[in-house]
Amino acid sequence: MQIQVNTDNNVEGSEQLESHVRSMLESALNRFSDRITRVEVHLGDENGRKSGQADKRCMMEVRVEGRQPTAVTHHAATVEQAIDGAMDKLVSSIDTTLGRLRDQNDHKARQDTV
Repeated sequence: MQIQVNTDNNVEGSEQLESHVRSMLESALNRFSDRITRVEVHLGDENGRKSGQADKRCMMEVRVEGRQPTAVTHHAATVEQAIDGAMDKLVSSIDTTLGRLRDQNDHKARQDTV
């Protein structure tokens, strides 16, 4: 599973931040890792230097084998909160997608035996 972390000009893209995001994603997506080819993370501050509520954005795009890419976005007051929220949404989305595939395959297998 390849993980790519990108930041806009308003978020400092340090090695520490990238390492933190990678380790969190690897842990959260471990059970799906054999089906995921790539995850892209885009971090941004939508208000730039101005302050504002929920102006930090984390967009994550996951590519599951044999499926179209899926993207989720979360806005929060801090970059860390935005990452956590997007990660929760991403795990839920992958769970749903792979659950549907599993259900379709089970249904097809039952029909083939009848």
